[in-house]
Parts: sequence; structure tokens; C-alpha cells
Amino acid sequence: MNDDLAALAARIDHTNELLQRMLAEVAKTPSTHAIFVDAGYLYAAAGRLVAGTEDRRAFDLDAEGLIEALIDRARTIFADSRLLRVYWYDGARRRIHTAEQQSIAELPDVKVRLGNLNANNQQKGVDSLIRTDLESLARHRAISDAALLGGDEDLVSAVEAAQGYGARVHLWGIEAPEGRNQAEPLLWEVDSQRTFDLDFFKPYVSRRTAAAYEAAGARPTRDDVRFVGAQIAAKWLAARGRESLVELLPGHPYLPGSVDQDLLVEAEGLLQYSLRGQADLRRALRDGFWEHLQAQY
Repeated sequence: MNDDLAALAARIDHTNELLQRMLAEVAKTPSTHAIFVDAGYLYAAAGRLVAGTEDRRAFDLDAEGLIEALIDRARTIFADSRLLRVYWYDGARRRIHTAEQQSIAELPDVKVRLGNLNANNQQKGVDSLIRTDLESLARHRAISDAALLGGDEDLVSAVEAAQGYGARVHLWGIEAPEGRNQAEPLLWEVDSQRTFDLDFFKPYVSRRTAAAYEAAGARPTRDDVRFVGAQIAAKWLAARGRESLVELLPGHPYLPGSVDQDLLVEAEGLLQYSLRGQADLRRALRDGFWEHLQAQY
């Protein structure tokens, strides 16, 4: 009996020693934080606050400078923590990076994640991307704190998922000229709240001049549109393959309705110009699309 008790006591001592070692390792492991930016909310709220408009074409955003400012602010708030990275969520036609999004993706410590952008320039799938990343990072203990810059009520489930794995979620917002620009259920769910004011964003948002704004919406030339049609054709061929091309060619010069509509929507996004009612430009777009495909056959 005494031998059994002694063996039990030895096992307990061994277990306690392992626990002490584990706790010591945990104590030496630095806390880690990440910043999650809903770019749709950022552009709308910061544009409204500084430039008086939510139209992205009407102002310029110094994304690199702003991201650095957010990193610096997080470094102050989470003083004993290290940055994992900044996650930047935005929408794009067929999830193809714009030039601006590509430049942001090339910044150090930044990961760009794209949802879709529909014909009405509305983001689709961004909230689910945020939830997936928040939940995964919290589940794998990759972060202890998450700074979330956003305001959509659909983000509540993302917050709950991360908190369920022990991460703390801190909601960052942008000052609203009037009322609120963040959903109340989201405000209720997070662990802390912080709002950045006009002075914080002023250095990074500047309204474009009337001439620059008009130029952004200027009518493109037929050559410009034909070139965009060829660009889209190259992406289409890379995504669909030569079998789809063989099926499409007999219909020349006509495109199936679904292909023609996708071509129109993507071209308008790239050109930042509506081609509706512009018969000559629509023909140039299709010409560019077909010319590239036929050259590859």
C-alpha cells in the first residue's frame, strides 16, 4: 500500500513539474496582436470625415502612411505585445487586385484579402474572410489581441468566434460627423472600443481637385477600352482554359450573355467609367476581347 502511495506521489510530482515548465514557457512567450482593417468601412468613414464624401474617386488615401500610423498606435496600446501582421480586407472584381490594392499588398507586414465587388460596387464575402482569419488565428493561439477597424453588424460573429478561443477583440472606429457609423450590437460584443478622430486621419486623406476628379471619370478612348478587353480576355483564358476557348470561338463575333455581362462589369471596374449606352465603346471592348482570344488559338 505504501509503495502504491509512493508511486502516486511520484506521478503527481512529475505532473506538477511538467505544469511548472509549461507555465514558465508560456510566461516567456510574448503576447501577439494583429490589426484587421475593413477597407470598405475605412474609405467610407474616413472619406466622409475628412473629404466630405464616401466616393473613393473624389479623394486620395495614403494607405502606406495610414497603415504605419495604425501599427504605431497598436504598439502603444499593446505595449508588451508584438505585431503579427495587418490584414487589409477589400473588394475587387473577380478578386483581381487593382493597382492600389497591389501596392498595399507589397507593403511589409500587410496581407491583402479580397472579397468580390458586385455591379453596384458593393463588397461581398469580406465579413466571412474576417471571421475565418480571426477564428483561425485565435484557435491556433497565434494572437492574443485583435484590433478590428470596422463597423458592420455582420462582424459580430467574427468577434464571438475569436473570443470563444480566448482572444480579446478591440474595436477601432472612425469619428462620425454625426450619429454613429458602427453597429450597436458590434459595440456591445467587443472587449474594448477606441475612436480615431479627424486629426488622426487628416494627414492621410486629401480631396482631389475638380480637374483630377473629372479626369478620373473622363471618357476613355476606343484604344483604351480595346486594351482592357484584351486584358480581361487573358485572365478569362487563364481561368477557363483552352477547352472553353474552343467552345466560345464558333459564336464569334457574339458572346454568350453571361460572358458579355461579366466582361462589361469587369471593364467598368478597371476603367472606373460606365459603358452603359456607349455602343462604340462596347464594340471596342468586345473587339479587344476577341482579338486576344483569336491570337491564342
